[in-house]
Amino acid sequence: MIEINNIAKSFDNHKIIEDISTTFDKGKTNLIIGQSGSGKTVLMKCMLGLLDIDEGEIYFDDEKFNKKNISKLANLRKQMGMVFQGSALFDSMSVLDNIIFPLRMFSNKSNTEMIERTKEVIRRVDLKDVDNKFPSELSGGMRKRVAIARAIVLNPKYLFCDEPNSGLDPKTAIIIDKLIKEITIEYNITTIINTHDMNSVMEIGDKIIFLVEGRKIWEGNNKEILNTDDKLINDFVYSSELFKKVKLYQKNKN
Repeated sequence: MIEINNIAKSFDNHKIIEDISTTFDKGKTNLIIGQSGSGKTVLMKCMLGLLDIDEGEIYFDDEKFNKKNISKLANLRKQMGMVFQGSALFDSMSVLDNIIFPLRMFSNKSNTEMIERTKEVIRRVDLKDVDNKFPSELSGGMRKRVAIARAIVLNPKYLFCDEPNSGLDPKTAIIIDKLIKEITIEYNITTIINTHDMNSVMEIGDKIIFLVEGRKIWEGNNKEILNTDDKLINDFVYSSELFKKVKLYQKNKN
């Protein structure tokens, strides 16, 4: 579980996020949504400790996040996994070497144990015969699976995903969503996902917070978001013709 209380962050006296409070639950897929520039990425970077917050508090399983305590901070970061928007794989490394990298950096396992663990997560993300391939030889969906495998190889308690479906076709995006959801439940991880993909919101939105100009204006789940009367939410959710038809169908159904 991650709890944030009244956190704020500014750049050059310009508030990017302001007075945001919420709880991200363990074993759930927690989504942060909003238009570009709404503060999603800044909020995630604050939770990752990549940016210092100006105000407020962040707790990881009731332990206050404190950048001044270097040993605790280092230990906490070992418990975080990150799936980057563009996967951020090392082009010059094979799939196996990309995934094993965090183990070599942060674990005391033997080389045999590290290889066994790496092959275990490769199987878990449903990749076959790719150990010695390079990222350039993989499809976008396969690269995303490699990124997920690397993010979970250290058995993290917290998994952060920044636009995990970016650049993927709709069918592959749904498969990646389901994989993240399965891993979240299976390992009881606190998963936080930045996204503007409404398919993700509908498919895996256990908990959703909606940001507008750096403020949280709504939170709920993927069922509640379809029925809210909040105009800002509706303008965002039903911006496409497809979702306008979904809303009309829901209204007629009820």
